[in-house]
Amino acid sequence: MKKQAFNPYLPSWEYIPDGEPYVFDGRVYVYGSHDFYNGYVFCMGDYVCWSAPVDDLGDWRYEGVIYPKTADPMNMDGKMCLYAPDVTVGPDGRYYLYYVLDKACVVSVAVCDTPAGRYEFYGYVHYEDGTRLGEREGDEPQFDPGVLTEGENTYLYTGFCGRGDRSRSGAQATVLGPDMLTVTVPPKIVIPGCEYSQGTGFEGHEYFEAASMRKVGDTYYLIYSSIVMHELCYAVSKNPTEGFAYGGVLVSNCDLHISTYKPAGLPMAYGANNHGSMVEINGDWYIFYHRHTNGTWYSRQGCAEKLEILPDGTIPQAEITSCGLNGGPLAGRGEYPAYLACHLFTGNPSVYVGGDAFPKIMQDGRDGEEEPGYIGNMKDTATAGFKYFECHGVSGIKIRTRGYARGVFEVRCAWDGEIMARIPIEDTNVWEEYGARVRIPDGKQAIYLTYRGEGNASLLSFTLL
Repeated sequence: MKKQAFNPYLPSWEYIPDGEPYVFDGRVYVYGSHDFYNGYVFCMGDYVCWSAPVDDLGDWRYEGVIYPKTADPMNMDGKMCLYAPDVTVGPDGRYYLYYVLDKACVVSVAVCDTPAGRYEFYGYVHYEDGTRLGEREGDEPQFDPGVLTEGENTYLYTGFCGRGDRSRSGAQATVLGPDMLTVTVPPKIVIPGCEYSQGTGFEGHEYFEAASMRKVGDTYYLIYSSIVMHELCYAVSKNPTEGFAYGGVLVSNCDLHISTYKPAGLPMAYGANNHGSMVEINGDWYIFYHRHTNGTWYSRQGCAEKLEILPDGTIPQAEITSCGLNGGPLAGRGEYPAYLACHLFTGNPSVYVGGDAFPKIMQDGRDGEEEPGYIGNMKDTATAGFKYFECHGVSGIKIRTRGYARGVFEVRCAWDGEIMARIPIEDTNVWEEYGARVRIPDGKQAIYLTYRGEGNASLLSFTLL
């Protein structure tokens, strides 16, 4: 029996943001940077890889470390972090890994004969005279490389553009030759940053970071994180190095702009930076992105949602869910871990993560320990939302909580819906189970659990009966 697929799609104790998904030989491989639980900066770990069969997207396999950060000659002491990578298949059929170290302005490249083997350092992207891209006079610093190979050409997209920095112009496109290192066409700006966007059509959604390229039919989709950070946007062109026009938002990790179930300007989770890309799996398109946990920017987890590419090539924004790769709602029976919450908020809305007043996804133990995730710091009005379930005849619900808290958990099927049940809880320093009778309507439903009361509760799981 195939496993159900959840968000996040990897185990609760794994933190792989900046996901670049690809299908190779019947498996989906995700390449990303590697955060730590309780990390104090971004991307503290070595590159690791996970993969899943294209016909069983709930069955993810750990492929191990594919590239240690000390493998780069500039980082043999390991003092720099490996920022977001991308992978492409070169003309020779080998797999090329592109990345930038956190204190470097050049693009490094590693190579491997298989998608998830041990990559070996290969070289630095450079001009024909040997000058490294990013170090020639007039070059902008390289950052967040995205790559697409067609024939003998590899298109490299890079750039970082913060507010107020007029030295950074936007996303750059550079063409590399068949050796995967040598620049054949120098960089040119293809999407503007916020300091150069007036009159371009990108206003409000200017390029910030996280360039990633995909091709659908004869159209190039340049995916990127906009200046507001929580959203992944796309721009389209028929040419890989020019003519890009703003397309829209693919996903927001706080669900801003979505108005189908709430006001468009109301955030439903604590967002921050975002990075990911699209992939086609068995005829369906998905957007991979990341969410933030532990109340910080530095412990991010990969999620994915289904996309719909319309006949005119536009892509409506995807709603964030707990069941992104599942192909439909989760079964409306059984126990589900609380870390699957796609919505997390209080009566005080916030677009961005951080602050002691907010609930957060967390775990016991240290990074790498296979401890189950849960929601902590649930104070009065804290709400966890889970979407979606195919419910039939649900007549009861149980929750597992702990913490010095005394109050009730309210059960709803909409974030602002009627209270369908109240589950009283009491002070406890171990996980305890509490329950109530509830009649969940049949069909596709969401589950929202809101804490009302004193103290600080943690939520481990809930069970639909």
